[in-house]
Formats: sequence, structure tokens, C-alpha cells
Amino acid sequence: MPLDEAHVREIAERVAAFSGLEIVDVEFHGGGKGRVLRIFIEKNAEGRRALEQRLAAEKATEPAAVAARGLGPLVANSDQLSGVTHEDCANYSRELGTILDVEDAIPGGEYLLEVSSPGLDRKLVKPADFQRFTGSRVKVMTRDPVAGNRHWEGRLKIAEDGRIVLDLEAVKKKAKKRRPAEGNGADKVIELEMSNIERARLVPEI
Repeated sequence: MPLDEAHVREIAERVAAFSGLEIVDVEFHGGGKGRVLRIFIEKNAEGRRALEQRLAAEKATEPAAVAARGLGPLVANSDQLSGVTHEDCANYSRELGTILDVEDAIPGGEYLLEVSSPGLDRKLVKPADFQRFTGSRVKVMTRDPVAGNRHWEGRLKIAEDGRIVLDLEAVKKKAKKRRPAEGNGADKVIELEMSNIERARLVPEI
């Protein structure tokens, strides 16, 4: 019986919503006893706002302590953080695993369930992801070439109406020694259709 990935994702999203979380991505790899179901989670919008408020309050009341713990940049970039703890991952893994087993959603015997945060280089999958991270630096690979290139890196300026616009010049100025991502030195921006995006990730800026 083949794996119904849509059903697995539906269960994963159902459990996440109950726990105040969101699903960033679901991956299923391997075969036989080496199968791995990998789930990436983050706090939902309400959870992220609570995290941002808490960190901002800490910074305002205990600047020295917060700086010593390295949380200054965390407040500035809190919307780019998942806000997920090891405890969140463990609790979610336990709850999800139980439901997957009860509903027999992973047929074929043994598999390993891995739950983690998406990381600083998190994937951008849904239109809402691109909108949320407008202003961030991203890497994008398209399905079909655009202006003779499938690989792009730039600052995400616009994400609306099924398209994104990348500012290539912003990246080029910071990486003059690297081969230009845009493939055409005269181009400063590129417009890409979301339907043509095969993969997209944030580029960490520390």
C-alpha cells in the first residue's frame, strides 16, 4: 500500500494546529527499514508574536544580560526564527507518532520520525512564506530557465500576485568576488513566477 503523503501532511498540520505550531515542510526519504519521515515545525503567527514580545521585553529590562546571552540579534530578526524548543519537538513528535500509528498512516512497517525546526536557512514553500520574509536574502532555483539561468540569489523585494521580485544588486555589492548569480551583469532585479520555483531558501545573515 503506497504512502498517502497528502494524508500524512493533513495529520501533521492537524496536530501542529492543536499545539500552536505550523508545518514548514514534510519530507519522506528512504525505503525498507531505512525510511525517514522528517517534519519541520515552527511556532504559528500567534506564537511568533509572543516570542517577539518576550524577547523585546527582556532586551528592554535586562540589556546587559540579554547581550551576554547573544539575544540582541534575535529580537531584531525574531520573525525569521522558528521559536521552537527541543521540548516542542519532543512533544510534537510523541503526539504525531501516536496518531500516525493509530491511523496506520505510514504503511509498510518501521520508519524513523524526525521533528526539528527549519533552521536559519529554512525553505520557502508557500506564498505566505515569501510574503513573510520579504526583505530577506534568498536563494531560488527555478524549474525552467529565466534569462538563461535557473539559479538566483538576491534580496526578496516583492512577493505578491503569484510572483516574486529579487534585488540582485544588493547581493552583488556584498559578494563582488563571487560569480554573479543573475548571469547578466546589467540586470539589477529579476521577476520570477512562484509556479516556476522549484526550491527556495533563506540565506542566513549573521
